[in-house]
Amino acid sequence: MTTALPDTEPRTASGKVLWHFTMSLDGFIAGPNHAMGWMNGITNSRPNIIQEYIETTGAVLGGRDGFDAFPDADSTYDGTWHGTVFILTHHPEDAPPTPSTTFLNCDVAEAVRIGLEAAGGKNLEVLSASIGRQLLELGLIDEIDLHIAPVLLGDGIRLFDNPGGSPVRLELLNGDNPSTEINVRYRPIPTDRHS
Repeated sequence: MTTALPDTEPRTASGKVLWHFTMSLDGFIAGPNHAMGWMNGITNSRPNIIQEYIETTGAVLGGRDGFDAFPDADSTYDGTWHGTVFILTHHPEDAPPTPSTTFLNCDVAEAVRIGLEAAGGKNLEVLSASIGRQLLELGLIDEIDLHIAPVLLGDGIRLFDNPGGSPVRLELLNGDNPSTEINVRYRPIPTDRHS
């Protein structure tokens, strides 16, 4: 007898460092040039999940490339979450003034310390592939929270791009067996090849 993998527990505000993204089935968190149009029409199976993140996120840590593509980062989740956003950059002097964004020029560990302090006991969300990879290498990511979207992008910004690096083993948090692989099954949607 097989049992379905249970959904993740609702998110709690517990002072964790979360690497959080919706990701394509082939591992991209954004298209080329940080394009996000591929997410249009994609829904999550848990209707209140956005509200969970709004209530449990105290601060956001992102990178300069993502900020330059989306400078309204201090109003994430479609403008319903407002809080402190920290952008890690080597050139804070040329960053445009943004109301709730603080530009940091420090190492990633210090950025996490600053972000967690600002989060005030809530979670710090890391919304950067490269910063997340660096934090993972330093052992500073508490959880990776992924929503896998039914799309293959083929190109863009990968969640984890580490050529030549060692594999990173993960522990599944929703289920009885932490080494369980997740099985998904999709079918390609036919497209009109003449349009």
